[in-house]
Amino acid sequence: MTKLSLPDSVRACLFDLDGVLTRTAVVHAAAWKQMFDEFLRRRDGPSYRPFDSARDYDEYVDGRPRADGVRTFLASRHIDLPEGGPDDPPDADTVHGLGNRKNILVLEKIREEGVEAYPGSVRFVEAARAEGLRTAVVSSSANCRDVLIAAGIEDLFEVRIDGVVAAERKLPGKPHPDTFLEAGRELDTPPEAAAVFEDALAGMEAGRAGHFGCVVGVDRVGQADALRAHGADIVVKDLAELLEDDS
Repeated sequence: MTKLSLPDSVRACLFDLDGVLTRTAVVHAAAWKQMFDEFLRRRDGPSYRPFDSARDYDEYVDGRPRADGVRTFLASRHIDLPEGGPDDPPDADTVHGLGNRKNILVLEKIREEGVEAYPGSVRFVEAARAEGLRTAVVSSSANCRDVLIAAGIEDLFEVRIDGVVAAERKLPGKPHPDTFLEAGRELDTPPEAAAVFEDALAGMEAGRAGHFGCVVGVDRVGQADALRAHGADIVVKDLAELLEDDS
């Protein structure tokens, strides 16, 4: 029998999507870089300073709602653009225009490269459900459901709080804890009885701010110390490390 290396008080598991359940974080990082580099080159010319797929992505973009990621990165470069609106065309130099351009790029990359779930994560979620724990996906992505379906794991989760749901319910995104708290409410589980699983620094901060019973940092890119500094109680390279064979 497989047991979980989690506190006994945990009754629900709240999982981020990209980088925790599916191998899509690198796809998002590539799309952000392509979009911002095209914008910066157009704005500043050949001497532009490129978007850093490691530092800039981790610090300003990863885990945040799309428009928030645009705003946060632009602020780091002291660039002020009009907000625009959600229906802005992808060639508009507005916050929403840049965000829409990024979304087109990431969907193209997903179509070209497909979506794969991490086998260790699937095993962990299946084991959690077998132990009677409730499960939810909490993602900033508006494409969350499509990615879950493409990866063949949609049926593993009772609740989905994603970018679409957050917008409908006017929930602020990570690093605010509201989306995780909403998932807990839908699962009838208070924060102290829920575990958050995240790979983004903004997600760590959300877990800490929500006072969840356990915050698990998934370190896919060698940032274990940063994950701990931002709120992780446990850091693993793969969720399979949290499985114990008790046979």
